[in-house]
Amino acid sequence: MGLKIGIVGLPNVGKSTVFNALTKAGAQVANYPFCTIDPNVGIVPVPDLRLQRLTEMYKPEKVTPTIIEFVDIAGLVKGASTGEGLGNQFLGHIKEVDAILHVVRCFEDPDVIHVSGKVDPVQDIEVIHTELCLRDLETVNARARKLEKTAKGGDKEAIAILSVVQKATKLLEAGTPIRKGAWGKEEVPFLRELQLITQKPVLYGANVKESDLPKGGPLVDQVRELAKPEGSQVVVICGKVEAEVAELSDEEAKLYLKEFGLEESGLNQLIRLGYQLLGLNTFLTAGEKEVRAWTVHKGATAPQAAGVIHSDFERGFIRAEIMRYDDLVKYGSQQAVKEKGLYRIEGKEYIMQDGDVVYFRFNV
Repeated sequence: MGLKIGIVGLPNVGKSTVFNALTKAGAQVANYPFCTIDPNVGIVPVPDLRLQRLTEMYKPEKVTPTIIEFVDIAGLVKGASTGEGLGNQFLGHIKEVDAILHVVRCFEDPDVIHVSGKVDPVQDIEVIHTELCLRDLETVNARARKLEKTAKGGDKEAIAILSVVQKATKLLEAGTPIRKGAWGKEEVPFLRELQLITQKPVLYGANVKESDLPKGGPLVDQVRELAKPEGSQVVVICGKVEAEVAELSDEEAKLYLKEFGLEESGLNQLIRLGYQLLGLNTFLTAGEKEVRAWTVHKGATAPQAAGVIHSDFERGFIRAEIMRYDDLVKYGSQQAVKEKGLYRIEGKEYIMQDGDVVYFRFNV
């Protein structure tokens, strides 16, 4: 599994510039709304120094990182949920992503027009929130009409789902995203079934001028205040700087970022926070044929992790042979880890940990 993030925002907030910098995909950038008409997709390898170290140790034929997929969705405007600016067409693409990166303009530039005539990040965020809530409201209203007929007949599951739908409707009518609601464990499965946009977790990308790096200015503080109650993270990012970094070698990029007081690129921040946001871990497989990183949800069992590699591995799971990455690097080889008594045999109940180096035994 890979992480899929949809990039949304008003026109001219620097959304496509950020997308280009993150993915080097070269999506068109222009100073007018709706420039990005088809969703642009960029596949980015997840930076992981552990892969590099394992490659040095095993010298494999192939190295495969885990990936993150960015989907650049056309700039939304007020009225997008009803089709203004072709927005309704693109809201559908958001349903397919795991999380949303909401790019917000936090810079003044007289040469770049703002769709509402002034730079106001809080107002911009509210416009997008409203449109996403309205789109979800259409979804729940349509579902409610179907469920009401079945529920009248006494169908218990329909009654339970309808209760969740009605609760969601009240939130959305108040302009409150679904993720801000208090949901019980028994309600969550029904909620997932609805595939609501505002249920998805959000990262805010505050796009700033170079001079506002690394922490951002007063406009970014406004975004932080808005994000705090919903528990969302804010990443300060400069599209222009990220574009420069994308063209540099790793060493050159480190030096360049230091000029702005940055320890890591915006891409690395987004990936790291995206993994935290969605509760993801990385486990590793290593051998002479391939060194590879794999992504699983926190709490995944060993058989479930094996299933990420191949469904046969999960179905015929026997055991997992596991060592910690840190132990492998510290002692220099699998044999040395075994001699230290740190090479473990784990069964079906084992919960995978970030940094596990694993070999699965299975029989189909």
